[in-house]
Amino acid sequence: QVQLVESGGGLVQAGGSLRLSCAASGRAFSTYAMGWFRQAPGKEREFVAGISWSGGTTYYADSVKGRFIISRDNAKNTVNLLMTGLKPEDTALYYCAASRGLVTAMRAYDFWGQGTQVTVSS
Repeated sequence: QVQLVESGGGLVQAGGSLRLSCAASGRAFSTYAMGWFRQAPGKEREFVAGISWSGGTTYYADSVKGRFIISRDNAKNTVNLLMTGLKPEDTALYYCAASRGLVTAMRAYDFWGQGTQVTVSS
């Protein structure tokens, strides 16, 4: 069992940056791949970025590639998402999630946090 709590969301102007964090409980954290997803009002939840259990492999949605960086610290049971060059279309509720493999499909993720809101003003 892994419990996840996101933090770091907020209101930022276009072009600005935010750093989201996800704190995990449970000794099994280091065995899970981690992902960040987001859901904008009226839209489906979508994959944003993922990182393997070791941190050695990362994967990004095309819409955020080159702007967002995912990282993890297994000693601290945390996974982070550094978001730069933010755009109004990045506005969404951001979730972290844990999966047994580095995949983009939501259904593969077993555990989810409650989300943290990111709002980007133009």
